[in-house]
Amino acid sequence: MLSDFLALFFPRFCAACEGALAKGEKVICLQCDYKMAKAGGLTDNNNFVAKKFFGRVHLQYAWAYYLFNKRGRIQRLVHRMKYDQMPEIGEFVGHKLGAALLRQGLQHEFDVVIPIPLHKSKLKKRGYNQSEYFGSGISKALEVPLDAGAVVRTVNTASQTKKSRLARWKNVDSIFDVKDMAHVRDKHILLVDDVITTGSTIEACALSLQHAGAASVSVAAMAAAK
Repeated sequence: MLSDFLALFFPRFCAACEGALAKGEKVICLQCDYKMAKAGGLTDNNNFVAKKFFGRVHLQYAWAYYLFNKRGRIQRLVHRMKYDQMPEIGEFVGHKLGAALLRQGLQHEFDVVIPIPLHKSKLKKRGYNQSEYFGSGISKALEVPLDAGAVVRTVNTASQTKKSRLARWKNVDSIFDVKDMAHVRDKHILLVDDVITTGSTIEACALSLQHAGAASVSVAAMAAAK
């Protein structure tokens, strides 16, 4: 009763369409969640996300929850998460993906969840790392520890948005450093990010983890572009 009363004066809105959330809905309304295209492929490691990395870096698994499309609900969702102080979007979607992995029997597959780090200057400006929130949702769903400090970003790279594939790779080459190799050595790491486009950032970070002694690396993202 109290929550219904408060909703009259402090209505909660869907992060994707900005419509009022119904009772029981959280962060994203059920209609938007149904309409937003899913990346799929949780049971098939030949999905389009995994194929982005074929011949570039060996990954055990690679998934995304949503299929990223420009100028749509998913782009709006990502933008609000990153720039409108709504990191809870990442945790919400992370928990949904984690629950899906749980249903596939993968609860004991990973040793640690590691988010792609932001450079300290960007982290200070934004106030949070959206990928860490996404990873937190997965971590809680799978009951796997989250280690947000295992990898640091040593270079503040420029935006990737308008760069070619080669330029994107050069922009992220050698920008990650594993802080403590003991945290990753002989472990199966689930590396998480908000959006995968060309995959160059994930590739660079995964290679750093492998060079530091990780037994295997898998990837999960909130959304991925084909």
